[in-house]
Parts: sequence; C-alpha cells; structure tokens
Amino acid sequence: GAAVGGRLSLATSHHVGLHRLPALLRGFATQHPQAALDIQFLDSELAYAAVLRGEVELAVTTLAPDTRAPLRAQPIWHDRLQFVVAPDHPLAALRAVSLDDVVAHPAVLPDPGTFTHRIVANLFAERGLAPSLRMTTNYLETIKMLVSVGLAWSVLPKRMIDHQIVALPLADVALSRELGCVTHGGRTLSRAAQAFVALLRAQADQARV
Repeated sequence: GAAVGGRLSLATSHHVGLHRLPALLRGFATQHPQAALDIQFLDSELAYAAVLRGEVELAVTTLAPDTRAPLRAQPIWHDRLQFVVAPDHPLAALRAVSLDDVVAHPAVLPDPGTFTHRIVANLFAERGLAPSLRMTTNYLETIKMLVSVGLAWSVLPKRMIDHQIVALPLADVALSRELGCVTHGGRTLSRAAQAFVALLRAQADQARV
C-alpha cells in the first residue's frame, strides 16, 4: 500500500523491543518514512493500561491470560517458557526435577506486575507451593545473567537458552506465554497504526508456517 504519515504511539516491553521488533520497526520506517514513531517501554500490565487510557494507540507485549473489552488482543508470537538454572546449579545435576525440588532453591522472576510473573505464580499456587524469591526484575536479560552465575533459578523463553544456562527437565510442566498486539476496540486506529498492525499480522502468518 501507499506510504502513510502521522504519528504512531506504541508501548512495548524491553524484551519484545530487543528480540521481536527490530526487523519490523526497520520495515515500517522504510515503507513509511513520513510516519513518526513514538515508542514507550512499559511492562505488560502498564502497557495494557496505557492503551485503555488512550495514551498509546497500541501495545506489542506479553498478552494477559484474559483480555477484557474494550481492549482487543491479537496473538502474534508463541513463547515456550522453561525453568532454567546455571549448568553447575544443584538442580542441574538431577535426572528428574519436580516443582517441590525447585521451591527448595531461591528464584529470580519478572516483577509481580507482569503477566509472565502471574503465569509462573499460578503454576505454583495450583500445587500449593510458593517460590522463594531472591529478587525480581523486569529485564529478562538481567534475569538470565543472574541465573547464569548461579544465584537463582528462573523461568525464561526457550529461545533465550544458550550455553550459559540449562533447561530443567520438569516432566509435568508446560508453560508458555503469548506475545501480541493490544488495541482499543472503541477507537479507530490511525493509518500509521493500521499499517503497523498489518506488518505485525504478516509476522504472525510467517511464525505459523
């Protein structure tokens, strides 16, 4: 389609901004050089609130387990989540690991004000367990560093696992989160926002292939 102008205000998380958006932002800037991008880095729950209040047109973030009207959520990427530790962590030596084993060791998790934290907390709560939190931070890269030096276990997207950390073989646990686009159903998107959402949807189609 034709290039669009105007201002596009969007909220995203640092993780999504670093790992999922660079190519998309580059493509948008190339196709629509007249459009001005205004990006706010917010945690998932704050991003939802910003869309609700009309402070941003859309958010690209971790989706809530349940998105309520007037907000609309569209999943774009599926992130498998894994329990991770340093290669020399005591849990890494176990052939089979249970959640009871995990709670005996300190954790570092995303802040309680994030949907990712809620997904993990709900898993433990369902089994009557509570993780012992050493600290929380919203930077997944920081969490990975703290895990890699042996300070704690955590839950991170599978795509972040490399030689610095190892996934724990938890037999009966399958965690995931959806990353996607949040808009306000009661407001018409600007042409710039519509163009950006179209690029996002194209990403979703590629991800499903």
